[in-house]
Amino acid sequence: MLSVSGLCKSFGKRRAVDGVSFQVQRGQTVGLLGPNGAGKSTTVSMICGLISADSGSVTLDGMPIGQGASSAKAKLGLVPQDLALYEDLPAIGNLKLFGALYGLSGAALARRAEEVLALVGLSDRARDKPSTFSGGMKRRLNIGAALLHDPQLLILDEPTVGVDPQSRNAIFETLETLKAQGRSLIYTSHYMEEVERLADHIVIIDHGKVLADASPEELYRRLPGQAALQVELAASHPAAGAGAAAQAAAESLVAALATQAGVAGIRRNGAHFDISLHDSAHAARVLRWLDEQGHALAHFSTARTKLEDIFLTLTGRSLRD
Repeated sequence: MLSVSGLCKSFGKRRAVDGVSFQVQRGQTVGLLGPNGAGKSTTVSMICGLISADSGSVTLDGMPIGQGASSAKAKLGLVPQDLALYEDLPAIGNLKLFGALYGLSGAALARRAEEVLALVGLSDRARDKPSTFSGGMKRRLNIGAALLHDPQLLILDEPTVGVDPQSRNAIFETLETLKAQGRSLIYTSHYMEEVERLADHIVIIDHGKVLADASPEELYRRLPGQAALQVELAASHPAAGAGAAAQAAAESLVAALATQAGVAGIRRNGAHFDISLHDSAHAARVLRWLDEQGHALAHFSTARTKLEDIFLTLTGRSLRD
């Protein structure tokens, strides 16, 4: 449905987007991930025709999207990260304004505005102004404004920033309804659990380049460890303390753990050890070995490898301020 091919964009000497290509199939939800400054927002702006690409192309249903008016743009809805609302215009007035900009009018516009208000859970606040709304309600109205013209593709740029858990859940219920209707979505977020819940395909970019373009299942298979075992040593354990002796004991334990069947990697933080496993079935074996070797534990837990682990593996763990 959407084809992004070889997009490049530079600002002065800085290459913000460097050959980004991916596709969105009809009815698919694509999670677009990347650290701060990776090029996500610039890519979204070029997809929407808000800024021009230095090179590359974007087509929607085979029609090019560029700057200026185009029939392809009418099939696209954008939910920007910064709220795009008129604070002193009632909620229903905001929606009617955005609908009118897309050519809707009369009874069709009124009916569609009411439908969208119901979809985002704001029917009871139709006559109230956004200036009286909570942050979460404004975010939901922002989504509604992008839906007035019934777009085939909805692009959401960090739509849950600064909202409370209840509002975030309401936004997700709305998006899941849109998915069930067969609408295509591009979803950018820093919240990995959101992308895990929504996306059936993931594109990860960093330094303006695509690092991954695959289904979540394919990405999980890229990691050597498919499961995780977190253990915390008891305070009495020689490696749980401080000083050279504790450091030596911890290094010895890490070396011994690394030789155990099913262990793919180990990260240590004080008395806490994150043990990456090839399969969750190996967790019991490793715990049994620790017990047999007399390594007293204060706590342990198991988990499946998370999208965050994949993201950090591909983009690194250093801060991006």
